[in-house]
Amino acid sequence: MTTAEDLIATAAAHCAPTYDPLPVVIASGAGSWLTDVDGRRYLDLLAGYSALNFGHVHPRLVGAARAQLERLTLTSRAFHHDRFAAFCAELAELCGMEMVLPVNTGVEAVESAVKTARKWGYRVKGVPGEMAKVVVAGGNFHGRTTTVISFSTDPEARADFGPYTPGFEIVPYGDLTAMRAALTENTVAVLLEPIQGESGVIVPPAGYLPGVRELTRERNVLFVADEVQSGLGRTGRTFACEHEGVVPDMYVLGKALGGGIVPVSAVVSSAAVLGVFRPGEHGSTFGGNPLACAVALEVIAMLRTGEYQARAAELGERLHRLLGELRGSGRVTAVRGRGLWAGVDVAPSAGTGRRVSERLLARGVLVKDTHGPTVRIAPPLVIGEEELEWGLEQFGEVLSGA
Repeated sequence: MTTAEDLIATAAAHCAPTYDPLPVVIASGAGSWLTDVDGRRYLDLLAGYSALNFGHVHPRLVGAARAQLERLTLTSRAFHHDRFAAFCAELAELCGMEMVLPVNTGVEAVESAVKTARKWGYRVKGVPGEMAKVVVAGGNFHGRTTTVISFSTDPEARADFGPYTPGFEIVPYGDLTAMRAALTENTVAVLLEPIQGESGVIVPPAGYLPGVRELTRERNVLFVADEVQSGLGRTGRTFACEHEGVVPDMYVLGKALGGGIVPVSAVVSSAAVLGVFRPGEHGSTFGGNPLACAVALEVIAMLRTGEYQARAAELGERLHRLLGELRGSGRVTAVRGRGLWAGVDVAPSAGTGRRVSERLLARGVLVKDTHGPTVRIAPPLVIGEEELEWGLEQFGEVLSGA
């Protein structure tokens, strides 16, 4: 019989070491629970970095995928298919926008958004050729392609991958004064995460997003919101921008849009922005494929009910209240987040975020660390109240050294 140790060793021998996963080998899942190859169950409090907002193997999403698998999976964009029009129209409607540029992964959507903004800048705003600039925030995480790491401030993401793509300016996250100073006549876009996920679930100061929205309108600059992690229900609203009444010029979506079944991402904007493209100027063989559209259409239908956003808001209040109690005990130094999403900085006496994650693994709870002392918590939106409380109880006992 092949053991978990054997599988981990084989993976280490044959997979490039770009990740350092926790030592567990998952075999199956349902809802908020996962089962490893030895039959042990774990409560999932990470949800695939928000890709699994609707939990594991949700019957509606699996049913949509299964039905489509038996009909058609790929045509390429050389032809139309019968799920494509509805996907574009319904996603645009969900976003309050007009057009969709379908691609596959989150970082591909970010790259597409940057290309869109540059082309808009040259064709609509009138920026001189090769002079377009995009302003981003320090501490960002938009993916790991060569262009995207060119505007990262994470040394691990950047080291030994240069030369880097020019055309970006980095300002401190949450600093409106620095943002105002960075915008010039050649600025075509501001690209921000409404909440920075990889940095530890960093929520900007109140008024920051509306301030950026006002500045970008004044300067004729596109406001691009990367809602790959924060969007589609995670924070208690369909989009995190909604908490401050902000509507960007462009949404970048991914992760949960594919229901944890297939990679689906998209750039969603107005016809005035996405209409700058002409046939042949951009493309993606698998972007908007029939299987992706079928799953995403079911995701959109589920979000239209508002049920999942309401669950994230209600359970999120409980999550943050219970985490606040841990902070009051001295075992936690900071708690940040919104809805069913939190970044928790553990006290030095509890060890590193990685060590806390390993101890929780031993208790049957799955979380993941980031940047030293921080543990990220982002359970599926389908998690039950008792499940959430049990998971946080385990967290508190680990921090107390029980």
